[in-house]
Amino acid sequence: MQMIISLAGGLGLLLLGMKLMSDGLKLAAGGALRRVLSNSTKTPFRGLTSGFVMTSAVQSSAAVTVAAIGFVNAGVMTLGQTVWVVYGSNIGTTSTAWIVASLGLKLNIKILALPLIAVGTALWLSRGGTRRAALGEALAGFGLFFLGIEALQEVFIGLSQTVRVEQWVFDGWAGYLSLCGIGFGMTFLMQSSSASMALILTATAQGMLPLELAASAVIGANLGSTSTAAIAVIGATSNAKRVAAMHVIFNLITGLAAFGALSLILGGILHLRLLLNMTLDPVPVLALFHTTFNILGVFLVGPFTTRLTGMVENWFRTEEEEEGTLRYLDSNVLSTPAVAVGAMVREVARVGATAQRMAHAALRCRSKEQPCRELHREKAVLDKLQAEIAMFSAKLRKHGLPQETAELIPDILRSLRYYVMTGDSALEAETIYKNLEPTEDAELDEALEKLLDSAVTLSLHADPSDASFSSLRLAEKVEIFEQRYQYLKQDILDAGSANRLGVDSMVGYLDYLSSIHRMMDQTAKGGGWLRGLGLRLGVYSRPKAL
Repeated sequence: MQMIISLAGGLGLLLLGMKLMSDGLKLAAGGALRRVLSNSTKTPFRGLTSGFVMTSAVQSSAAVTVAAIGFVNAGVMTLGQTVWVVYGSNIGTTSTAWIVASLGLKLNIKILALPLIAVGTALWLSRGGTRRAALGEALAGFGLFFLGIEALQEVFIGLSQTVRVEQWVFDGWAGYLSLCGIGFGMTFLMQSSSASMALILTATAQGMLPLELAASAVIGANLGSTSTAAIAVIGATSNAKRVAAMHVIFNLITGLAAFGALSLILGGILHLRLLLNMTLDPVPVLALFHTTFNILGVFLVGPFTTRLTGMVENWFRTEEEEEGTLRYLDSNVLSTPAVAVGAMVREVARVGATAQRMAHAALRCRSKEQPCRELHREKAVLDKLQAEIAMFSAKLRKHGLPQETAELIPDILRSLRYYVMTGDSALEAETIYKNLEPTEDAELDEALEKLLDSAVTLSLHADPSDASFSSLRLAEKVEIFEQRYQYLKQDILDAGSANRLGVDSMVGYLDYLSSIHRMMDQTAKGGGWLRGLGLRLGVYSRPKAL
């Protein structure tokens, strides 16, 4: 019972020390983590290096991975860049093993740990909430981490006299697999591969684990870190799930390779240490084994990373991403400019349909209690399509285009811009309306409803894909909307002048009307321009004469 209590206490000190150390280092690093990741991931090697350096610095692969995921979601980093950061982060986690091997099991721990705890606590108490306090928290965490190792050492010294693990496991590969499973289970339960490594190294140092069984447990602990990533992305964004999937794939391939070459890698490390006249202490051997097979994983998976990320990008796709995928534009149409510009018109028409849905949502979204979520969903689709079309346009311009075709591209992009501005105005109108107070003026409310009705009608007549599209009818609807807009604008100004409407409310309603007016103006222009382009390119057909 005493051993169980000591084991639990030592493990608790280890985990608490790891948490304080990691949290303190993350806070002490400040914005450095994000700056390094955003500026140092342009090439695979730089991404690998930044992942390794930052994980070694903050002692938390999870913190580095979460920061990288944030950049993917913001569009600052691609999935391919993030994957290399994850690779580097995996190598960076091996630094904990080196800390344990070089300090934790070599020195008089209390001489090292107690001063760290004293100094760290003093810094933490003296300047709460500052970077200095964060550094103190990290130092105290280091001290507790080492005290945890000391407690585990004492337990394992006692256990090693009566217990040897190889007596309790199968011989050969079955035994290696069982230790691999134990390593995985420890990381899964503690959610810290670093804590598992400290436990394995300490047990090995006290003679409880033979070297090859300990190496199998190290592989399992490394594989177990994927459970942290898998749990962390439950309910997360698609990008987070893709990064976690790449993390799992990398660790799985790395683990399988390490397991298959276990004896070969260990034999090579032992032979190297003999050549260098170094001791065959199992703890540094395990630390080097941990680092070696993670580096080996980069060499194995690295050449296939582009293909793997392309495969993973098709996983966990949301409805917005499906709708935001190009349907008519791809590399095949680039070689035929006449086909390419027609396909661009069709894609811009999809943007137009999305912008129209946003306009209709903004016009009917009159409930302040329930925000119009579909607007934001549609905006994500619109932005993605705009970016894809712009990229295709840039590629198309690099080809030798006939002058007539080249002149069409700016007009197509102008239509695209009109629709993007429609979407922006729809979001702006919905945001302004949520903060408006009721007018308590029946005439103003009725005039506003009529204006919104005419806006819906205008939008329906601005659909360029409608076979019955008529420029004359669209112009009529624009004129009706414009008249109602001007009348209502004047009525609101009069109500403000007569104190029937407060100044803030008057300004708010005028801003709301301006957003609606801008939205409908861009909708009409976008529809008119795209209809003309579609007719010229044969995308749309003229209505048959009666």
